[in-house]
Amino acid sequence: MEATREIYWNVGHGWTTLVPMYLLTIAAIGVLVYGGMQRLKVYRLGKPIDRTDDLWQRIVDATVTVLRQAKVIRVRWPGLAHGAFFWSFVVLFIGTALIVLQADFTDLLFDIKFLKGTFYKIFSISLDIAGLVALLGLGALFVRRYLLQASTLESTWNDAFMHGLLFLILLTGFVIEGARMAVTELGTPLSYWSPVGLVFAKAMAGIGGTGLQQLHVFTWWFHLLLVMVFIISIPFTKFRHIVTIAANMVLADRGPIGKLQTIELENEETENFGAVHLADLTWKDIFDTDACIKCQRCQDRCPAYTTDKPLSPMKVIDDLGRVAFSPVPDANLIETVGRDALWSCTTCRACQDICPAGIEHVGKIVEMRRNLVLMEGEFPGDEVMTAMEATEVNGNPLGMGYASRGDWAENLGIKTLAEEPEVDILYFVGCYASFDKRNIAVARSFVSLCQAAGIKVGILGKEEKCCGEPMRKMGNEYLYQSQAMENIETIKAYGVKKIVTTCPHCYNTLEKDYRDLGLETEVVSYVVFLEQLVASGRLQLKTDGFSCTYHDSCYLGRHNGIYQPPRALIARAGGVVTEMARNRDQAFCCSAGGGRILAEEKMGSRINIKRVQMATEAKAAVLVSNCPFCLTMFEDGVKGAGVEESLRPRDIAEILAERIVQPAARG
Repeated sequence: MEATREIYWNVGHGWTTLVPMYLLTIAAIGVLVYGGMQRLKVYRLGKPIDRTDDLWQRIVDATVTVLRQAKVIRVRWPGLAHGAFFWSFVVLFIGTALIVLQADFTDLLFDIKFLKGTFYKIFSISLDIAGLVALLGLGALFVRRYLLQASTLESTWNDAFMHGLLFLILLTGFVIEGARMAVTELGTPLSYWSPVGLVFAKAMAGIGGTGLQQLHVFTWWFHLLLVMVFIISIPFTKFRHIVTIAANMVLADRGPIGKLQTIELENEETENFGAVHLADLTWKDIFDTDACIKCQRCQDRCPAYTTDKPLSPMKVIDDLGRVAFSPVPDANLIETVGRDALWSCTTCRACQDICPAGIEHVGKIVEMRRNLVLMEGEFPGDEVMTAMEATEVNGNPLGMGYASRGDWAENLGIKTLAEEPEVDILYFVGCYASFDKRNIAVARSFVSLCQAAGIKVGILGKEEKCCGEPMRKMGNEYLYQSQAMENIETIKAYGVKKIVTTCPHCYNTLEKDYRDLGLETEVVSYVVFLEQLVASGRLQLKTDGFSCTYHDSCYLGRHNGIYQPPRALIARAGGVVTEMARNRDQAFCCSAGGGRILAEEKMGSRINIKRVQMATEAKAAVLVSNCPFCLTMFEDGVKGAGVEESLRPRDIAEILAERIVQPAARG
């Protein structure tokens, strides 16, 4: 006898089954659509933003991301448990769709059955295994939430409802299968193709035929009602993440990573800059709040939260969501989130990088900062106000005279573009490498490396202004744009073809943000530039062994994905890197990003000391970085941690410069 089974066994396939079943389904879908439309009205309160360009490719990319569960399984076993549940759920959904397709369409209308033979056997065992894996995955997530992390993972009725409903749906599915098999398949070879159902069938075999049929029909309708409750609850519970997260993958920002929206400051119709009310955010910002499932991954990765600052990226999104879906959606966002929380952010993007829902935290925080600065004239401290004023006067936040900006290059044999415009590269030095004694050594090392490779370097000297990045991340868009426009006009005037920077913040700003203001010149990070020189043979280095650990700066790493070139340079110089526990895309911030380099760290413990402690755990003698902000923070951090004798912060350029093989010495 061919392997198959009767669909709707014991329930019947007449109008008495189909009519109520489809009426319930239509009603449930109707409630689902209604709930979705109500939430859509809230999304529309936000400002417009285009996230539908290249829509087909967006859909393809999002589908691949969702099916792979790549962003979910990054967090070890909880991610794998969720991934296992998701993949099993997909298999069960496909299996249910095939049953409906045959029973209610192909068989009913055309007398065509495809669930038979070998295909049915594969179908049957696949659904059984998927159901079992789903139960195990759900159980693992239950243990994590309610037993292992009960005190740290926030749980509400929403979570209990989701776990309970899914468990009942899966369990009743196996009870239905077991009752049917106990009457129709027990003792036959076909039963082995439903191994989990067979276990249930043997457990229920003693009930008797009539009792099994009654149990089967009751459980069948109860299971259907549970599925209808599931459909209805999607817009009103955290189940909506099934839709919102998938949609968020489609609506993801496809522009350069970390690039902020540029404000039209000259628009006379604009009455308010930044965000203080819900309508000041974009509709995507509001949609993000509906995609959040409070998994706490962003919070766990946040350097501010980890060091006891009043910032939780998850709570920021939750606070905005509560405002959005409250009876009074015009509440003050800044008061709701809290000023201290907003000023604590280092814009490191650790939250966004780890978020499985694709939520964009940083832009929302910067928008609220913009309102505080541009509309209220408020900063996190007087020292930040002083740095802003110094930048307005002298083009740098350190308060140094602009005329001395090029003094660091004395006796190096390089000229400003005003003196010699024909150069191979313009070295955009940045404020710290121009004025800070410790970072001047980095600038001089970089120039010596370029000269050894035969690269003609030019600088702007006193014509160079701060790139404006710290001011922009602090919310001072006006000062940023004024600094940026002066730099762009100067660069254009000299016809510069390539810019190289030793500061990731300068690199990120020139390469991404300046594009909105008209800069078209190629911009390269010095680690990439030097790695290319070494690879081509133009720059030759001695291999002098040393041990070190390497810090991935946020703005070179997560913001720009540059992880391998600096490690390749360290290896070429003879360095053996012992990685810190938090490295590459999971690296821990130095504390200086987001304009925090201008502000005193007054709350919680110091982020830079925590990072230095991570470096000491790697048991290396040298802490290598690629950023003037990081180097500055680490110089302070080794003192604060009391490890000055055992750990020395250094920049990659300094290490390479000590190992230059001069052209005359080459064989």
